[in-house]
Amino acid sequence: MTATFLSEWLNLLFRWFHLIVGVGWIGTSFYFIALDLSLRKREGQAEGIFGSAWEVHGGGFYHVEKFMVAPKELPRDLMWYKWDAYLTWVSGFALLSVQYYFNATVYLIDPEVMKLLPVEAVAISIASLGLGWIIYDRLCRSAIGKNTPLLAVCLLVIILGATYGYSQVFSGRGVLIHVGALIGTFMAFNVFMVIIPNQKKITADLLAGRKPDAALGLIGKQRSVHNNYLTLPVLLMMVSNHYPLLTGHSQPVLVVALILVMGGMVRHFINRHDAHDNFANFWWALPTAAVSLFVALIVTQPAKIGGGHGPIPDSDVLEIAQTHCAACHSATPTNEAFTEAPKNIELDSIADLQRYDSLIMAQAVRSSAMPLGNETGMTKEEREILGAWLQGY
Repeated sequence: MTATFLSEWLNLLFRWFHLIVGVGWIGTSFYFIALDLSLRKREGQAEGIFGSAWEVHGGGFYHVEKFMVAPKELPRDLMWYKWDAYLTWVSGFALLSVQYYFNATVYLIDPEVMKLLPVEAVAISIASLGLGWIIYDRLCRSAIGKNTPLLAVCLLVIILGATYGYSQVFSGRGVLIHVGALIGTFMAFNVFMVIIPNQKKITADLLAGRKPDAALGLIGKQRSVHNNYLTLPVLLMMVSNHYPLLTGHSQPVLVVALILVMGGMVRHFINRHDAHDNFANFWWALPTAAVSLFVALIVTQPAKIGGGHGPIPDSDVLEIAQTHCAACHSATPTNEAFTEAPKNIELDSIADLQRYDSLIMAQAVRSSAMPLGNETGMTKEEREILGAWLQGY
């Protein structure tokens, strides 16, 4: 077994596991936020109960009550929802390592952006995730954390600032996946460093006969709401490397801002609907998301291909493909990161180029997503020549 073969299997298994635990975490987050928002005060409720909800699912009825701090007694089979969050981050970091760290020169580094050694790129990546969490956490714990609108603006500034920083260091793929990883770090560490520790303190006080600090629950709730609003944007960031119209865009800060607004507004609409809020108070959320989507459609329009090249010989185009594409997309790849052509797309002949013309246009002409990390130094003129030929063959 070769190292590349094992790397591919690790990539597949980590990705599969990441999806499984991620679905569990997101589903739990969505459910508990919806449950919390649907709680209602009812006659005859016991002392200390904030509200209750009646639910029906799978042929059964459920009655759920929420205590303002905690009940006087706790059962031994108290359930803790934490491992899905922890394992989502761990598996995500493992996948980041296999995909981007072990293949940094292919996926993470773009010499046209910044010439880095793989170890330098990996160090920047890890340091940025740690520093980002420290800044975000300190902000939440500061006086700004008590002002929700101001905190939301500051969080937006942190994420967009990180996007700009990543765009000065990494490839297009590296930028968006790291924005997603940063947001994912905020979310997972909220659970690991804040929500669960606070819940444990409350539980310990209760078991010891002490009165729990209600502020601990409020802080945990704040971080939980942050996670809820960030979920939809982070999901799109994580699949962005499949879409060159995002990863190859020249203004990643704008792209990320639009994704945050779209995802946040959709989540806000769902949350307020779950809370049975007056529609007049939140109707604007979906139109705001729609406007953001429309702007995204406009700004990601394919760039026009320069003209004036005249008739382009097939041999010139084939030479471009052999120089910049065939190292990976060939029946016999020479790039050590691949044992066979990615997605079985081989570009060894004119017929191959014609067969995959739309993919080549999207990946290598209208964006710089290919070659990976522009490892071969494909020029703008070569992309224009290739695009003009593909449009006119």
